[in-house]
Amino acid sequence: MTHILAIDQGTTSSRAIIFDGAMRVVASAQEEFPQYYPASGWVEHDPADLWSTTAGTAIQALERAGLRAADIAAIGITNQRETTVVWDKTTGQPIHNAIVWQDRRTADYCKTLRDAGDDAMITAKTGLLADPYFSGTKLKWILDNVEGARARAQRGELLFGTVDTYLIWKLTDGAAHVTDATNAARTLLYDIHKGRWSTTICDLFDIPMAMLPEVKDCAADFGMTRADLFGRPIPILGVAGDQQAATVGQACFQPGMVKSTYGTGCFALLNTGDVPVTSKNRLLTTIAYQFDGKPTYALEGSIFVAGAVVQWLRDGLKIIRDAKETQPLAETADAGQELILVPAFVGLGAPYWNAECRGAIYGLTRNSGPAEFARAALESVGFQTRDLLEAMHADWAGTDTDPTLRVDGGMSASDWAMQFLSDIIGAPVDRPTVRETTALGAAWLAGMRAGLYPDRDGFAQSWALERTFTPQMDAATRDVRYAAWQRAVKATISV
Repeated sequence: MTHILAIDQGTTSSRAIIFDGAMRVVASAQEEFPQYYPASGWVEHDPADLWSTTAGTAIQALERAGLRAADIAAIGITNQRETTVVWDKTTGQPIHNAIVWQDRRTADYCKTLRDAGDDAMITAKTGLLADPYFSGTKLKWILDNVEGARARAQRGELLFGTVDTYLIWKLTDGAAHVTDATNAARTLLYDIHKGRWSTTICDLFDIPMAMLPEVKDCAADFGMTRADLFGRPIPILGVAGDQQAATVGQACFQPGMVKSTYGTGCFALLNTGDVPVTSKNRLLTTIAYQFDGKPTYALEGSIFVAGAVVQWLRDGLKIIRDAKETQPLAETADAGQELILVPAFVGLGAPYWNAECRGAIYGLTRNSGPAEFARAALESVGFQTRDLLEAMHADWAGTDTDPTLRVDGGMSASDWAMQFLSDIIGAPVDRPTVRETTALGAAWLAGMRAGLYPDRDGFAQSWALERTFTPQMDAATRDVRYAAWQRAVKATISV
């Protein structure tokens, strides 16, 4: 038992990565699955796709590593957060497609909550905002709109879970209905101060609490996989939502440390220690990780569209065939053109939280072409990241914050994008040697629990730097460029 299997179930694909005893990647497998868009602003997944790609890639990764279940000490799981699944307690059959975190169908209900003044209570308990992003209103929508669902839920026939909970249920053949504190904290139903589900909010949403999973630490016993899946049972010992897993994988264990992950969206987390900081700038207060029943809190800023803007260049505009083409294309852009792309395809996240606005492009000329669109797409991620960091620094004013930003995720591989990020935030950007920090975080949680990996301090010492990007843009240019972005966002919201 010298290896760890990390499951990384994401928004567009499922991955499995095998780590050895030194936390090095031995083998991996990845499989994309379809996205469904039933209406404007609606995004769904077929839960069967989530399960089949997860199980399939895990088996494939073991085969590629030449390992058997007997070689695996534990499984760690990290997952797309907020995505909501409801299934039959007896059969395990989902009663509706999974409603994805990007989905905005409950925007009207969230407005009703705000108009009624319920948002203040929700924020006080959960650290979150009354926004369609989170699981609670998605769960309410399913109970309200799937025939017979609410009555079945009240009879105790249905279960709710975020993706981690659903996968654990499947992996354990229904033996475990559990989640961890980081995923629970993203549901809009969990009191992050008291460490339990909120009866007040569940009553407000008319959600039977019997549907909700048991909440555990990030490193805990989550159950054993069914024997026939891998050839013998394997314990599941680590779980964290993807952004929290990346925070752990980046070893951001000290208050003031910040990491930003660039996947489908972009998510920056600032470790605030054992103190939950209430944001005055529309950031989220959340749980970064939890050990021994003690949560460590974070301020989080969420960008809905980061890597997804590159997918739009590929699948929507069809100006690239592969994401790797974006950087060389951007490098050829006309320096005299300054296109600004506000990628509000599903609204804007922090610090704006506008579910209704949609994307816009400013500064178009007749000479604007694929290169300029590619550059604007990459720059939009840097601009949005600065929005988050500006808000974080305002909320964390008077407290020491490490100015360095640790980055990871697919887009962090782009030197051009990371250099622009450093330029526009005016601070160093550190890219680690291991960029699979989300999977690494899940692996470490499980491996630490299994006794295979070192404790927090030992893990932090193992973090290794691959490259630091330092600002090359002068302050005056930086301020002019950012001011233009702010005007573009304001114009987009006002349409």
